[in-house]
Amino acid sequence: MPRKAALAAWIGSALEYYDFFIYGTAAALVFNKIFFPASSPAAGTLLALATFGVGYLARPIGAVILGHVGDRFGRKKVLVFTLLLMGVATFAVGCLPTYGDVGVLAPILLVVLRLLQGLSAAGEQASANSMSLEHAPEHRRAYYTSFTLSGTQAGQILATAVFLPIAAMPEEQLLSWGWRLPFWCSALVVVVGFVVRRKLDETPVFERAEVAKLPVAVLFRDHWADVLRVVVAATIASVSTIFTVYALSYAVNTVGLERTPMLWVGVLANVLALAAIPALAGLADRIGRKPVFIGGCLGCGVLIFPYLWSISSGQFALIFPLGLLLFGVVYSGVNGVWPAFYGEMFSARVRLSGMAIGTQIGFAVAGFAPSVVAAIGSGRDDWLGVAIFTAAVCLLAAGAAATARETHKVPTEQLGVNETGGSPVGRGNTGELGSPAPDDRLPDVITPPAHHDTRTQAPRR
Repeated sequence: MPRKAALAAWIGSALEYYDFFIYGTAAALVFNKIFFPASSPAAGTLLALATFGVGYLARPIGAVILGHVGDRFGRKKVLVFTLLLMGVATFAVGCLPTYGDVGVLAPILLVVLRLLQGLSAAGEQASANSMSLEHAPEHRRAYYTSFTLSGTQAGQILATAVFLPIAAMPEEQLLSWGWRLPFWCSALVVVVGFVVRRKLDETPVFERAEVAKLPVAVLFRDHWADVLRVVVAATIASVSTIFTVYALSYAVNTVGLERTPMLWVGVLANVLALAAIPALAGLADRIGRKPVFIGGCLGCGVLIFPYLWSISSGQFALIFPLGLLLFGVVYSGVNGVWPAFYGEMFSARVRLSGMAIGTQIGFAVAGFAPSVVAAIGSGRDDWLGVAIFTAAVCLLAAGAAATARETHKVPTEQLGVNETGGSPVGRGNTGELGSPAPDDRLPDVITPPAHHDTRTQAPRR
């Protein structure tokens, strides 16, 4: 079951984030011309990047809603729903009329569909991570949960690879119909992902967990500090959005580099990440979550300077190795660890809510990072301010992680319990280490009458 859950998380995340990332690639390359042609080239690029960020605005709202559903009714329901919503919204983007067809209505519809994508993404990783973590062996939780992020990287590879032949098309064909093809491919995403995820079993940890009537209320009562910690640490995703969206737009639209080589930088970096993420997650299972995560944050803060400089100078001989090192290896230290690192801060009855809300607020900041740094400077020589901004975010995320508990040796059913005084996983309303919980916790918990299985004599839901 650990392998089955990890595989389902990998495949589902790859397919869903294919949908999510083709939007970012299209925003960097063509949306400024087909949805904002009335603006100046610089303003059109800024508006196109802003629509990419709009998807992140919906994420905190989606995190509250889908977190409640996942912690109240199960992880599997969220996994299936998010996949269907993402697929439908993405396919619809490919069917949109352009600004030349319907005027201002076109970018309005684009923003609405991007908001639906954001709602879907809000619950995707948190539910997949919760499913993988709760199925995983205790001594390999980081390794198994890392497959969700490996799937995300695979989705990014697929999204970028699909755009390679599209970007090589003549400009007229690219802007008229070519850009639509990657979005229409999402119809396959819905079918494949639904088949994979509907066959998953709910996790035993969730089945034995107390069910809170209002998981979000319990979350902010017992785990508010951890939610805040995850919010700040999750802003490290700004490295990803700046690398995949801003740096691509800066290279092509500002410096004037060819689209195809820059797309290959992203493809090769993500291919390298497919191996680096599980390897670094396995390292975190041995030495702890914090050293690997913090090391990844600090490394990204250093490498962003030479990478952006190499783009400004147009030297592909430097762009490729620096891009692969930054995003393929060093950032993988963050991606390989955070699913377990964040998830282990919370008990099972609020885990999906805690991960979803904490990460999606942090990711909302990251989603607008390309727009923020584009506003910092739109000239060829403005890369230094962007690098300083990115490095500051990396330091902030590393500082938040440094304040967290180290959890790699804590048993799965005690995660998020002893440190907060919250109720542990298991039948009945018990407090820390199995002692009776205070009476004021009773209204938060739904404990249906236990049934006895005559074969096992174990209480079942």
